Amino acid sequence: MLRKLRSSIGVIGFFLLLPTTASLARNAGDGAQAGVDALLAADRAFAAASAKSDPVTGLSAMFADDVVMPVPGHRFARGLAEAREYLRSTPDYGSSRLEWAPQRGGISADGQHGFTFGYMSLHKPDQSVQPLKYLAYWVRRDDRWRVLVYKRSSSKSAPEAVTPMPAALPARWVPDSHDPTRTREYTRSLDQAERAFSDEAQRIGLGPAFAKYGSSDAINLGGPDDAHVVVGADRIAVAVSAGTPPGTSPVTWAPDEVIVAGSGDLGITIGFLQPTAAGPDGNRKPIPFFTIWRRPDTSAAWRYVAE
Repeated sequence: MLRKLRSSIGVIGFFLLLPTTASLARNAGDGAQAGVDALLAADRAFAAASAKSDPVTGLSAMFADDVVMPVPGHRFARGLAEAREYLRSTPDYGSSRLEWAPQRGGISADGQHGFTFGYMSLHKPDQSVQPLKYLAYWVRRDDRWRVLVYKRSSSKSAPEAVTPMPAALPARWVPDSHDPTRTREYTRSLDQAERAFSDEAQRIGLGPAFAKYGSSDAINLGGPDDAHVVVGADRIAVAVSAGTPPGTSPVTWAPDEVIVAGSGDLGITIGFLQPTAAGPDGNRKPIPFFTIWRRPDTSAAWRYVAE
């Protein structure tokens, strides 16, 4: 009897030591929050260093060797050397200062991919200030965050007030265990999602497709008249389809490159928008784009979260 009692006490003690579902969820949330906090801290550290240097040095310091960046001329700058060459060709960059601050960060469930966006100020030699917005897709390499894909857009005016958005956190936190077979499947699924997005735009119109395929907290950098980023799939749909006849799309698109975190919940598509009609000069020049996508788990549908 005594032996049975001791055994029962041991079993009960064992189960008391096991983490509850609530504590597991809390620990997962803590890990994800710490991961995105580290990513935002890296972004802010590069910004602080840039404020003491020139924009070419400041930006290229955070770029990965294989960075991709849309640049004028309907093309991407690919690789650190080409990105630096473009930045050096930008007027006033040699004698200007560039400052920025991230307003939101997001991270994959394995903590190896992430994104940030925010607002920038280019301080020119004539004392004028050019407001900008930026979007960056990051990867962890050798335990350091580096920007893999990056873009900026200019604004006519700076935002009067900026409220940081809550972090885009994964629903779960998983170990970094890269499985090439699974990653290929995740990549294929995101490739298909981007192509279906374009197909839907041809079928129901550009605006409705953007509303359908975006998340409620998605952001779009907007145009020169937008001091703030555009937030929410419905608002983005209105912005991107302005002037477009209902039920139509002026562009088709497909990804040329797809990159997905090993956890399969965060990724990016890179490609060109193809105009369906010739422009005023008679040409149909492709427009480089990239889109950042999220999903709560690998069985859920992809939805764009930043572009």
